[in-house]
Amino acid sequence: MRTALLWLRNDLRLHDHAPLAEAARAERLVAVYCIDPRHYEENDYGFPKADSFRARFLLESLRDLRARMRARGGDLVVRTGAPEDIVPDLVRAAGAEAVFFHDEPMREERDVEDALRAALPAGVAVRAHWGHTLLHPEDLDFPLDETPENFSAFRKRVERGGLRVREEAPEPERLPPLPEGVEPGAIPDGPADLGLEDRAPDPHAPFRLVGGETQGLARVHAYAWEGDHLRVYKETRNGMLEPDDSTKLSAWLSNGCLSPRRTYYEVLRYERERVQNESTYWLVFELLWRDYFRFYGAKHGDRLFYWTGPLRRRVTTHFDAGTFARWTDGRTGYPLVDAVMRELAATGFCSNRGRQNVASLYAKGLGLDWRAGAAYFESLLVDYDVTSNWGNWCYVAGVGADPRDREFNVERQAEQYDPDARFIKRWVPELAALPPHLARAPYRGTADELARYAFKLGTDYPSPIELGGPTTKPGRARQDEPWKQARRDSHRR
Repeated sequence: MRTALLWLRNDLRLHDHAPLAEAARAERLVAVYCIDPRHYEENDYGFPKADSFRARFLLESLRDLRARMRARGGDLVVRTGAPEDIVPDLVRAAGAEAVFFHDEPMREERDVEDALRAALPAGVAVRAHWGHTLLHPEDLDFPLDETPENFSAFRKRVERGGLRVREEAPEPERLPPLPEGVEPGAIPDGPADLGLEDRAPDPHAPFRLVGGETQGLARVHAYAWEGDHLRVYKETRNGMLEPDDSTKLSAWLSNGCLSPRRTYYEVLRYERERVQNESTYWLVFELLWRDYFRFYGAKHGDRLFYWTGPLRRRVTTHFDAGTFARWTDGRTGYPLVDAVMRELAATGFCSNRGRQNVASLYAKGLGLDWRAGAAYFESLLVDYDVTSNWGNWCYVAGVGADPRDREFNVERQAEQYDPDARFIKRWVPELAALPPHLARAPYRGTADELARYAFKLGTDYPSPIELGGPTTKPGRARQDEPWKQARRDSHRR
């Protein structure tokens, strides 16, 4: 093959990249990433589909990938526009004979793939590979449309007889050069170039996630080997404050800067060279959760975005803009929830324990339309992954996998996971002067108690919002339609 085109999506790395390994056999290689303006449009709730935190991480990842490719003789082409327009034009300009990419399981992404295929010149070969999961669907003992309806059943089936994890795809030592006449193009400097507000790093944040394969691989090494934190992962993973409470690998995994198989084989090496225990198993367990939601999404398709979810279950819910704003702004009056929401708004990240609490209060305590909460997370989270995000929200709302109708008691959760209120006080400074038990639940204090600290509930900090809410049904779209039914041609990264 003289010239190949590699269409990059959520796979911004050189290691364990099957489409790249194949395309790199050509004499010339056009590796292209398309910055799709549709990803940054305002959604129906008035905030961008993907906001500045996600955009900054992406741009950092692109700059890192370009540097890594150039160091091996290749280059990264960056264009702004719809992939179904840009890729066919590049194929014609470069005379590419084949197009390689990782396919995606959800319909919005598949619609782009289908449009791209249809626009390619006749005779151009297309090679799509499954990616993003630890396990390959061909190695499962069931087809994707028979994926179990709960994670426990899935885990037991895939673990039976040992996990069948394929070897990593070979990483090219050298990359083919760009064809003559194809310009690499500029990578935008920052989110402002994409029409987004460019927010400075928040001084309260104890860490910042920087995009790119270099940073992702470095984080694996630092967490597991330098800090030796992997041996206690299970014990610390619910922490919400310290950088090494958990691996923090999710952003690199979701953007494809880090392969789940690379992570898995690093765990196996750690087990051989240091220790094998519950913590090392638990990290693999979390990788299987990612796999499960990817397979679950492939099975249920658009049902993942429906109000009634994959279960087709009618839940009591409503949408109130004022209540929604109090939740997003971190002004619900429940300190743990407010701290998590302020951290998310300031950094684009929050812990898994924090996400479970804020989503539970939102969907169960406040009875708000869970799809709006999922869309808000989609906008902000640097580690946004379509099936993990929407699958988890279906789960919390009781319309998806493992529906237990479990509601978190956020006050007890704060007592258990933030007993000294250090996390709460970091993000809700108006509670800093209170002792831990009052910082976790100021509404439990008497007027005399609070007065000792010159604190007035309802003035210095909001009184807790009333839970329950009206029992009206959502009116934005028909109840059995996806949240974004009116914009089915939009595309979710």
